[in-house]
Amino acid sequence: MRADDFDYPLPVERIAQHPPPLRTHARLLVVHRSTGTFDHSRIDRLPLHLQPGDLLVRNDSRVFPARLRGHKPDTHGRIEILLLEPVGPDAWRALLRPGKRVRPGTPLAFGTDHDPLHARVREKDPEGVCVLEFPPGTDVIAFAERHGEVPLPPYIHRDSPAPADRDRYQTVYARTPGSVAAPTAGLHFTPELLAELETAGVTHCDVTLHVGAGTFAPVKTDRIEDHVMHAERYRIGTEAAAAIETARREGRRVIAVGTTSLRVLETCARQHGGSIHPGEGVTRLFVHPPATFHVVEGLLTNFHLPRSTLLMLVAALAAPGSTTGRDLILRAYREAVEHQYRFFSYGDAMLLL
Repeated sequence: MRADDFDYPLPVERIAQHPPPLRTHARLLVVHRSTGTFDHSRIDRLPLHLQPGDLLVRNDSRVFPARLRGHKPDTHGRIEILLLEPVGPDAWRALLRPGKRVRPGTPLAFGTDHDPLHARVREKDPEGVCVLEFPPGTDVIAFAERHGEVPLPPYIHRDSPAPADRDRYQTVYARTPGSVAAPTAGLHFTPELLAELETAGVTHCDVTLHVGAGTFAPVKTDRIEDHVMHAERYRIGTEAAAAIETARREGRRVIAVGTTSLRVLETCARQHGGSIHPGEGVTRLFVHPPATFHVVEGLLTNFHLPRSTLLMLVAALAAPGSTTGRDLILRAYREAVEHQYRFFSYGDAMLLL
């Protein structure tokens, strides 16, 4: 299939710049795969659309304030980095701007006189992605929590950092720091909604996938099969693996909360003959039509960018083993645009069943 097959027109005013006043007041488009029909609903009515026994699999990765502003001590030139991922003891891969004149060996400084952090550029590629070395034993994430800014997606515009984003660009169940972008399907949940789901017989478990900046990258190749997927770190704990396998054995549905949770489950299943086992690793799984699925039978997700790998994943789940899911999903997106749904990270949601 071609990347152009996953393009669609989206009025710029449909891109949500702020979250809804209440998390559970986001709208919900329910897409029924078997009939190709839609229901218009709202997140706080999610229990009505699920069945007793359903298992929701959430991503508990926590967004950390990965954007740090600093300077070069030798020239006092201002710089900014976006921490991407650790690449070994005391080293991080980061996006550095402006990076044109930065060379390996360049020192960098962040923080304040009372709480400083120094780094050195170990290597840099032409795209501005570098590897930074920090002093031995540095807790880089803890420093970022004190001095960093939340790295909002490029389509959300702020004149200056908004304190509210630290709370709203984070799921209420986030526990494991490591993401530079939120697993946005989870942003809609509150403790009260989770309690209602439990009362309705809908249970949950957590996996971890640390979302990287590559999640926003469009597919630039003509053929989607030629796209090289970015790598992301994941983990499945013993309790989660047991809960998922028990649900499958008992014939209960496994529903992924977000594309990240789905990719964790399907990555693991592909490695273990269709079963879910505890473990951790790195995934480059690119799910697109006509993919088949071992574990996931439903998906709660936001509306995704044109030509994105996330949109292709949703199209694959809409019709496993076929390429026809694209038509259903693009029709659902047209329905959402016509009914003025809000798109992308701070926008509304879709439930694919």
